[in-house]
Amino acid sequence: MRLSSAAALFVSASRRPRLTSYQSQRLFGSSSTASPSPETMGRYFNREESLPTKHEGPVVKEARILALCDADDEYNRPLYEGPLPENARLLKIGSSLAEFDVDEISEQHPNVIFVSHPKSRVPLVEGMFSSTLAEYCMLAISYFAKDLPRLMRQKNDVNWEQYPVSEIRGSTLGVVGYGDIGRASAKLAKAYGMRVIGLKRNAEGFSDPYCDDVYGMDRLHDLMAESDYILVSAPLTDQTRGMISAEALSHCKRSAVVINVGRGPIIDEEALVDALQNNRIRGAGLDVMTVEPLPKDSPLWKLDNVLLSPHNMDMTLSFMKESTQFFIDENLPRFVRGQELLNPVDLKAGY
Repeated sequence: MRLSSAAALFVSASRRPRLTSYQSQRLFGSSSTASPSPETMGRYFNREESLPTKHEGPVVKEARILALCDADDEYNRPLYEGPLPENARLLKIGSSLAEFDVDEISEQHPNVIFVSHPKSRVPLVEGMFSSTLAEYCMLAISYFAKDLPRLMRQKNDVNWEQYPVSEIRGSTLGVVGYGDIGRASAKLAKAYGMRVIGLKRNAEGFSDPYCDDVYGMDRLHDLMAESDYILVSAPLTDQTRGMISAEALSHCKRSAVVINVGRGPIIDEEALVDALQNNRIRGAGLDVMTVEPLPKDSPLWKLDNVLLSPHNMDMTLSFMKESTQFFIDENLPRFVRGQELLNPVDLKAGY
């Protein structure tokens, strides 16, 4: 397929990636060494610019590909809430489908294609944001193992008081959702000398050098009971919503710590708060919550045994730029040529 006029409209939270003449040749077969103009290559919008709404303006009307490069509904919704320009195709780039009404979008735009952020297709290499979330996992583990809140209190109080700390080595990390993020976390955990248990939908026949044992979904309670630290890194689907329930939490050790970098609704938040308030588990490290931003009256704000971050542990300075550049380098050329896209989202699985 050969496109002309305003070929593509990119929408992202990142700064504009570079569109090189090499990429222009790959996309459109041009032999020109000149840098492609916006009229030829398309227009790229970020949050520092005014996003066209209701498909008004020549850029949107003439676009043949509309690529939404993040999952912010408020920012992107104007581009898929109404009819697309004639013959245009829409690509939604995100980590899962949980925040979108897939049926509604698909009904309005039958030719919509969902693709995810770049994941590694090379063994033993993590995906785009897996490494930073794995780093957060180990931060949360260290936060509780070494009792960082106590250290900060003693420093503020000018109090030199020694106390025993827990050793990470020899403890067990249970990973609920052993995918790209879970594997990256397991890799770091093994460097600390931890045992790793993974939970997967398709556990049969699975093996991985960083995972000591892998359980099927029917063994969630076994994982909860055996783990000192429980990392929730599963995508949000109908099957995972609420899976870390009051019953599941009841199987935890009293010394267990729950860490969530997946999606907030995977955990029954009321049950988690109850377990934390009554010291049935040691603590929680939460980068995601059921409602975001976290309401000011949420008890999570005032619990001393909770580490909170505002869903920003994957917001590295380079992530969106790298993700958008991956789309320009890899998936846009494939899309133009009618080839299979990298990282297609499985609509049945939900991610």
